[in-house]
Amino acid sequence: MNYWLVKQEPGSYSFDDFQKEKKTDWTGVRNYQARNFLRDMQKGDEVLFYHSGDEKAVVGFATVSKEAFQDPTADDPAWIAVELKAGKKLKTPVPLSSIKAEPKLSNILLVRNGRISVMSLTKAEFDQIVKMGS
Repeated sequence: MNYWLVKQEPGSYSFDDFQKEKKTDWTGVRNYQARNFLRDMQKGDEVLFYHSGDEKAVVGFATVSKEAFQDPTADDPAWIAVELKAGKKLKTPVPLSSIKAEPKLSNILLVRNGRISVMSLTKAEFDQIVKMGS
């Protein structure tokens, strides 16, 4: 089992939108490091959904429901997508400021490289964020 965090601007596609659709293809990733993380995702992996932009908070859960396939929004076959299945909302959103203030989370990419849209987490990091949102 692997653990991930994906980021999305809520004005473009919010967690509420995701929950209504129940699943979505995670397309449009055009960063090589993020693409490599998508490639590493396996069916059943757990994912945290983060609202970027003004909100800047982890808001909910997802699960990888289909492993890497060619991104239908890209002409280049090197770009890939995965399918994610929506899960529950966190009881309380976990803002970036709280994540940055937690020493156990100081090494996650969200803190070190805020521009990447897909990133891996350790089980301990995933569990810490979930605990903060419970």
